[in-house]
Amino acid sequence: MPNRHNEKHELERRGLLFVLSSPSGAGKSTLSKMLLDADDNISLSVSYTTRPPRPGEVDGEHYHFTDTATFKKMAADGEFLEWAHVFGHRYGTPKAPVEAALADGCDVLFDIDWQGAQQLYQEAGPDVVRVFILPPSIEELERRLHTRAQDSDEVIADRMSRAKSEIGHWDGYDYVLINDNVEGCFAKVQQILTAERMKRRRQKGLIGFVRDLAAT
Repeated sequence: MPNRHNEKHELERRGLLFVLSSPSGAGKSTLSKMLLDADDNISLSVSYTTRPPRPGEVDGEHYHFTDTATFKKMAADGEFLEWAHVFGHRYGTPKAPVEAALADGCDVLFDIDWQGAQQLYQEAGPDVVRVFILPPSIEELERRLHTRAQDSDEVIADRMSRAKSEIGHWDGYDYVLINDNVEGCFAKVQQILTAERMKRRRQKGLIGFVRDLAAT
């Protein structure tokens, strides 16, 4: 007879929507890339955007690049879980692929701002886990923006002004981390994701499993 003590039980799990937000330059994109490289069970939500591609960006991989008229029609037709107007361009999360991933027990990563996180939570509250990343200081945030050399001084000044407003929305998140060391911050992001995956409400077969135990 089989040894029931050695049986392994893997319960089916509903996927979750894992949101990383931060002011520009505080580290959410770096942490997102680290998480995608380290964890095969989570994939990035590919947003639609009206901004032009940056060097090296691939349509359908980094973003779905589209025009304003098409974007507006998609929004009017309810095809986005969330969308926002950021730095003169529109960004939106397509609904269909995200809902399919959740049903299949797959996790989806979102690199979005506080507006998008708020809308996403309104649409799919119990499935959403929100993590806000803070810089260790405003001075360090500005230094990082200059160091990455992607933007003009005018754009950096705009991002710094916006950052102070974005930081004010920290209390709309489930978790808040200070990114003073990227490796340490990343370890905490992984811990949060692991714990959230194990929450009772995400375990599809748990009720039936417990009933079988009680009936034995």
